[in-house]
Amino acid sequence: MQVWKDYLETNKDRFLDELLELLRIPSVSADSKYKEDVARCAEAVKQHMLAAGCDNAEVCPTAGHPIVYGEKIIDPKLPTVLVYGHYDVQPADPLELWHSGPFEPVIKDGRIYARGACDDKGQMFMHIKAFEVMNKTNTLACNVKMMIEGEEEVGSDNLGKFLEANVEKLKADIVLISDTSMISMENPSIESGLRGLAYMEVEVTGPNRDLHSGVYGGAVANPINQLCKMIASLHDENNHITIPGFYDKVLDLKAEERDDLNKAPFDLEEYKKELAVKEVWGELGYTTLERTGTRPTLDVNGIWGGYTGEGAKTVLPSKAYAKISMRLVPNQISKEISNLFTNHFEKIAPPGVTVKVTPHHGGEPVVTPTDSPAYQAAARAIQATFGKDPIPTRGGGSIPIVALFESVLGLKTVLLGFGLDNDNIHSPNEKYDVFNYYKGIETIPFFHKYFAESKG
Repeated sequence: MQVWKDYLETNKDRFLDELLELLRIPSVSADSKYKEDVARCAEAVKQHMLAAGCDNAEVCPTAGHPIVYGEKIIDPKLPTVLVYGHYDVQPADPLELWHSGPFEPVIKDGRIYARGACDDKGQMFMHIKAFEVMNKTNTLACNVKMMIEGEEEVGSDNLGKFLEANVEKLKADIVLISDTSMISMENPSIESGLRGLAYMEVEVTGPNRDLHSGVYGGAVANPINQLCKMIASLHDENNHITIPGFYDKVLDLKAEERDDLNKAPFDLEEYKKELAVKEVWGELGYTTLERTGTRPTLDVNGIWGGYTGEGAKTVLPSKAYAKISMRLVPNQISKEISNLFTNHFEKIAPPGVTVKVTPHHGGEPVVTPTDSPAYQAAARAIQATFGKDPIPTRGGGSIPIVALFESVLGLKTVLLGFGLDNDNIHSPNEKYDVFNYYKGIETIPFFHKYFAESKG
């Protein structure tokens, strides 16, 4: 609608400035030293909700970081869209790899560089601004509820409790999330599924203290050496995960499903060039698109032990550690996979070391139906602003709360993301294109319009 475009054009500089201000707040949920900044960011999100036109907005305390909730109910008889997002961000480390301060946003070549630019402040904030566009132009077609949390990057430990305690408050017809990506702005897409997650930390202990590697080396098992061997054994020569029972519930895609998935535009050589790798890696017999969207994985996210400071220290360490994540596909259950991993890892520990496995957060895989009125409303919205139909894709990442929305609130989710795979989320120099930010604000009102029409 022209009125939306006009309002966006008139206010786009302010919309961008407000996002930059939000990005300056280091709302790192994983690090307790940023607790006050996380709370400050929650308050800022609340104020933006009120300024955009919410009838009420509140910062809701939890046992961890707060949840921000706001709503505008224009008519109880109209459909209600529940918008979910998160204002917390990943730690910025390693800081030396950033070309500008992670919490000092800069715009270069049309891209916003800052931690949280894409994941998820930029995408979350699109919804507040799109709501403002609809509200200020008197074109709201749906009731809107917004729930923006501060613990997504640490597993959303308290969001499930919040859902259970607020079922009536959160009553809606659909959940709308922008925390995913598109293939490109030339080839818009909508993710129709997400992988689940099981995240573990392992500790391998050898001797009761650090030892001199000359005096004891060769006689006492080195925990780092043993941990590396154990991790290496978790994949076979075909890069297949070796944990017994790991694949028992994995359903292979049908031939036509694999064909459809691989029709998405993808240039393998460009992919390798951008990542500066000579070859891709993964489970034998599957394409890169299949490996990243429809197959389970196991990866080491961090490994440490012994001496890592400047210079040399010839030490045989007492302990070694690793953080390991497994991405799961439909039918796999995170708790079951965590148990399988724990049992296997303890069993393969060689003599001379002991193993401790600590499960951290997890989440279930989801598939969203592409024939639902909500998905079709999103597809029509993309068509309205991009001029072409979106391609359904499967996302490789995880948003554990999506499964909870269905189990606790009985709500399906639409994943209307505007990020790109090369936006460096969770990495140094995270970015989000200004074009994508504005395109999201332009597109979201059409979703509300078409969803309301589908329910009318």
